[in-house]
Amino acid sequence: MTRIAMVSMHTSPLDQPGTGDAGGMNVYVLELSRRLAERGIAVDVFTRATSSRAPQIVEVGDRILVRNIHAGPFEGLGKTELPGQMCTFAREVMRAEASQRPGHYAAIHSHYWLSGQIGALARDRWGVPLVHSMHTMAKVKNESLAVGDTPEPAARVIGEEQVVEAADVLIANTDIEAKQLINLYDAEPARVEVVHPGVDLRRFVPVDKAAAREALGLPIDADILLFAGRIQPLKAPDVLLRAVAVLLAETPALRHRLVVPVVGGPSGSGLEHPTALADLARDLGIADVVRFVPPVEQAELALWMAAASVVAVPSFNESFGLVAVEAQATGTPVVAADVGGLPTVVRQGHSGLLVPTHEPRDWANALRRIIEDPVLALNLSIGAREQARHFSWERTADRTLEVYEQAARLMREELAIR
Repeated sequence: MTRIAMVSMHTSPLDQPGTGDAGGMNVYVLELSRRLAERGIAVDVFTRATSSRAPQIVEVGDRILVRNIHAGPFEGLGKTELPGQMCTFAREVMRAEASQRPGHYAAIHSHYWLSGQIGALARDRWGVPLVHSMHTMAKVKNESLAVGDTPEPAARVIGEEQVVEAADVLIANTDIEAKQLINLYDAEPARVEVVHPGVDLRRFVPVDKAAAREALGLPIDADILLFAGRIQPLKAPDVLLRAVAVLLAETPALRHRLVVPVVGGPSGSGLEHPTALADLARDLGIADVVRFVPPVEQAELALWMAAASVVAVPSFNESFGLVAVEAQATGTPVVAADVGGLPTVVRQGHSGLLVPTHEPRDWANALRRIIEDPVLALNLSIGAREQARHFSWERTADRTLEVYEQAARLMREELAIR
């Protein structure tokens, strides 16, 4: 049986998405592993243990093991401090492989630059190809920083450049990300492959809005503007709140039927001021329409999305935008920032609206168009379901398997030249 080593050092696929460092990458690693397992591929996910109670090995399902590696303190270690634990983490990854027969792993798939550093070491030690997914890139993030956000350090930039050079194949989520890897990191075009992430089309499905709202305790006839994700400057939930303030200033009558759920928890630089968004809602005079909801499981998240009138994705950068495609799969239109991978996910005027700025008034106008035009809202809902069908984890897994084979071929060719 073919077995893949999946390396996700800084965040575990078992963590709850929507808070801390857990987000779309967690979903990506877990859902891809599940689809690979369905195709007869065994997957070992190496991640850093963040609890002393976590078992050393967790069997997630048939053919999927999550290996919790002790590297550094279980709690209180931020992402920026993790490079200091890479040697310990790498040693334990090597030790796990050394206890197996030679050739135990057919390939390594690393996620985020920290894992890529581990993957590069394992590649040379095990003699198997390295496939790497960046998910986010320091140079891209630093070009589009939100107000109050912290620039990515030079050490990360250097680390990413090293991973780009070491990987046999780099997986980009979109054509835009592929161009960024080539233009900003000098990646060889022949070693960059575009593989779109997917959505669980069995979980994120259209649900009767009235039923979904009743289940969540929401008003049946409300205009519901939903934000779902980590609360941090990069994700820009404040843009939605400021847009809501503009809407209410222009149309006070909206207040009695407007509900703005914010589903998620503080993350990244947002941890420095965990109440900042609630404080902003109060200062804007819209605290009565905003509801803060802690991170929820995927099944409940699907219900929130199905219940919404619009899902807002105002991020300053997204390599793809899983939230947007998940929302569309439930038949809910998306209003998204016209940045990064979001134009790939959201089809302008067909499944949602793309906003070229982060100005609250521009966002208010886009949101107003949908909630005040039932015909547009219906057409976008139909288009959203259609657009989501272009993305599935099954397609992602099939393309990823092709990339693994390509990486193995490129590695053989490299060795032959030597």
